[in-house]
Amino acid sequence: MRLLTWLIFLAYFGGAGAEPGKFWHIADLHLDPDYKVSKDPFQVCPSAGSQPVPNAGPWGDYLCDSPWALINSSIYAMKEINPEPDFILWTGDNTPHVPDKKLGEAAVLEIVERLTKLIREVFPDTNVYAALGNHDFHPKNQFPVGSNKIYNQIAELWKPWLSNESIALFKKGAFYSEKLPGPSRSGRIVVLNTNLYYTSNALTADMADPGQQFQWLEDVLTNASKAGDMVYIVGHVPPGFFEKTENKAWFWKGFNEKYLKVVRKHHRVIAGQFFGHHHTDSFRMLYDDAGAPISAMFITPGVTPWKTTLPGVVNGANNPAIRVFEYDQATLSLKDMVTYFVNLSQANALGKPRWELEYRLTEAFGVPDASARSMEAVLDHIAGDQGALQRYYAYNSVSYDAGICDEACSTQHVCAMRQVDFNAYTACLYASGADPMPQFLLLLLLAALLVLCTLAL
Repeated sequence: MRLLTWLIFLAYFGGAGAEPGKFWHIADLHLDPDYKVSKDPFQVCPSAGSQPVPNAGPWGDYLCDSPWALINSSIYAMKEINPEPDFILWTGDNTPHVPDKKLGEAAVLEIVERLTKLIREVFPDTNVYAALGNHDFHPKNQFPVGSNKIYNQIAELWKPWLSNESIALFKKGAFYSEKLPGPSRSGRIVVLNTNLYYTSNALTADMADPGQQFQWLEDVLTNASKAGDMVYIVGHVPPGFFEKTENKAWFWKGFNEKYLKVVRKHHRVIAGQFFGHHHTDSFRMLYDDAGAPISAMFITPGVTPWKTTLPGVVNGANNPAIRVFEYDQATLSLKDMVTYFVNLSQANALGKPRWELEYRLTEAFGVPDASARSMEAVLDHIAGDQGALQRYYAYNSVSYDAGICDEACSTQHVCAMRQVDFNAYTACLYASGADPMPQFLLLLLLAALLVLCTLAL
């Protein structure tokens, strides 16, 4: 009898650790509601700015943000590929890249509402954990630390997905935490408002802890540890540096340091970190004081194909992408990452988008799972093997850029992936022979030296 009881125990609890689960992660939809196919190349999309858009197609253009048809297609493709996910991560940036004067508060709220309704219609029974992106506010980037109309109205839009406690928190600072439903009873989602740490947010630059979010995060992770919960951290703007140019940090340095300090302290309960903002496909590694990998941060590519205008970035467009993570429902450990995409040029030529598998992480890089140790192995492979580097580089733009990633390109990508800390990133560039000083700072320094020399004469 005891043997039978023991066998039942093993079958139930032993098997629980291996139970598979799947969730979607979508980012940077950037709807341009005024996109249209026009014979006039200057009338296609406001998101192209003053650039002409010749030969635009019905499914979008690499110089523009997403038309409604592309976004609608992406959400329905999710339903076709994996119709019953455990949940969906939606990490923001839903409005187009246009000046504030061409958008306005009402337009921001209208776009967020339109996309919310679409996702709820296609996935009516699925919990969605959504974060605001830096474009999901008016004026863009300028996120306040207290209650305001946009926080309040979006909290009401997302009420079907949130507890009363989360709704109240969101209205105060646009961050919240939720227990995962179903089998993942020991799992928790933490959704951050990292726009509060963004270098483009002038409202919070001089604050020690905007909205007390760092203290709140500390408390959530401490309580998770006591309760035996594992946590996924979700946000829009990631810490660290953009991989397609040098020295482009997203957080103010002090906020970057604080975030890394919290993650290092609580890494044992953090099962994964998920961000957007880049529009590119990449990841970041975090290490303990001994240099051992303790956490991987996944940066999901965008649905929008929009070509970035950031200085120093060459050929910065991407094909639209959506992503599924496979995970252990009991432990939240990440088992695989699967990216689907549509070749936008082919979609316009054929008159229909075809969402297809781009790659599966474990197969593309020969690792057993998507754990921190495996992602460190992927990074070592990318840094040490030209074939792996080139494969990663193609995935980085979602199979848009077929160019060669040379030594300078490799340095930019590898240093950004390996070093999220400011000083360590600079040291990585130095060690690789790159110039870690931004050009404008170098020119400023030279000008100052010239003035000093003139004064000395």
